[in-house]
This record gives sequence, C-alpha cells and structure tokens, in this order.
Amino acid sequence: MTPNLGTIDRVIRLILGIMLLGLYGALAAPWRYLSLLGILLIATAIMSTCPLYRMLGINSRPSDL
Repeated sequence: MTPNLGTIDRVIRLILGIMLLGLYGALAAPWRYLSLLGILLIATAIMSTCPLYRMLGINSRPSDL
C-alpha cells in the first residue's frame, strides 16, 4: 500500500489514539469499548496509510517534485 498520510495527519492520529486508549479505564462498560478505536488510529499513523482516505481519494502526503 502506498502511503497517503502526511506528517501532521500522522501526528494528530497518534495523539488522538493515545488519548482514546487512555480513556479505557475511566469510562463505563458500553463506552469503554469505543475507546479501543484508538488502536485503529495508532495503526494507521504507524503504517502511514488510511484505507478510508484511499476509498475517498484523499491524500494528505505532499507529492515529491
């Protein structure tokens, strides 16, 4: 898969993912499991590719000139 996330997008996803995972212990049972979506954000930040961006044709990575 070709990368489609820029540096700023990756950093934002990583920070939000860590924050969501941090809420896991603080939330009640039904909402607790929604905080596990932070794993998805962290994974896309590490891989530098987002399947949803690919389907929508979005590319936040700067092109090489």
